[in-house]
Amino acid sequence: MSERLRIVVAGMVSADARQGGAIWAVLQYVLGLRALGHDVVLVEEVDDARFAEAGPRFAAIAEAFGLTSHAALLARDSGASAGAARAGLAAGADLLLNLSGILTAEALLEAIPVRAFVDLDPAFTQLWHEAEGIDLGFDRHNRFVTIGRGIGGDGCAVPTCGRDWITTPQPIVLEHWPVASALRDDALTTVGHWRSYGSVHHDGVHYGQKAHALRPLVDLPRQTGARFLLALGIDPGEHDDLRALGAHGWELADPDAVAGTPRSYRDFVQGSWAEFGLAKSGYVASQCGWFSDRSLCYLASGRPVIAQDTGFGDWLPTGAGVLAFRDADDVGAAIEALRGEYQAHRRAARELAATVFAADRVLPELLACL
Repeated sequence: MSERLRIVVAGMVSADARQGGAIWAVLQYVLGLRALGHDVVLVEEVDDARFAEAGPRFAAIAEAFGLTSHAALLARDSGASAGAARAGLAAGADLLLNLSGILTAEALLEAIPVRAFVDLDPAFTQLWHEAEGIDLGFDRHNRFVTIGRGIGGDGCAVPTCGRDWITTPQPIVLEHWPVASALRDDALTTVGHWRSYGSVHHDGVHYGQKAHALRPLVDLPRQTGARFLLALGIDPGEHDDLRALGAHGWELADPDAVAGTPRSYRDFVQGSWAEFGLAKSGYVASQCGWFSDRSLCYLASGRPVIAQDTGFGDWLPTGAGVLAFRDADDVGAAIEALRGEYQAHRRAARELAATVFAADRVLPELLACL
């Protein structure tokens, strides 16, 4: 696929309030494809119960990014819609990029010849299907894409579910993520959820959450002398973990307040000294090669990333701009490396964003594989 295409990108931007990072993950595809000259429509499908409250949020995001006439919010069961006319969404469409399979409307899907399921949660996506029997709608698609670049490789035991997975980095539109200047929080930061959903057990392996990944690292603030500020979605009922984090010097910020919108999320990322890129323990256990869309935003901003090793070193240069870690000692060494040559790591971070993840590089390569 190389000519100008009509592309439907389906993703979640308004169903859950205050998800600035998740919104950016979808927008990178939409804005990146539009910048390449393609005719792109953003579609979000939500449960009917959420349609009314999601509508104003969806409209505001579409307006903020110049998508008002190229975006539609759909109610899953009633057929209600807002924004671009539902009847014309798939007319003449060449390609659907269905991020996490969010779009289920059969009439729209069937009208588009190339339908790609885009897996943004590698290892878990495949295990939900294979180990837990959850219907993710694979059969509605005829292409399968994953950001887990180790999926299907010899070093990753995650099942492929009988599909041939096209692996790709995630894209970032550098125009929207310029190199940052002033620090707001002189700290290692990140944004995430303590538990996004339940863990999975398969073939004797526990595929867990960030809660399981951080507990062995709980002494890092005292061990390294560095500030760690986490915009962490954690249930107030997690009493033991909250006490442990506080006792060991972790600073917690309300993610809704500091990163709930695209603008505040960008401000939080760009005001950070570096990212402490904690991964779900399932990504680490699987060695699926996952690298966070959030980390791309830090890199583009010229903020180095200290990232938990998920196997991404097989395809992403590390040691400058991105420093991988397996244990607390690795984190300490990475912090010392940044302290010693911070500006060099800043330049390397931006260079990685431009040479590995820039949307004008990543997306043409992906389209060529579809």
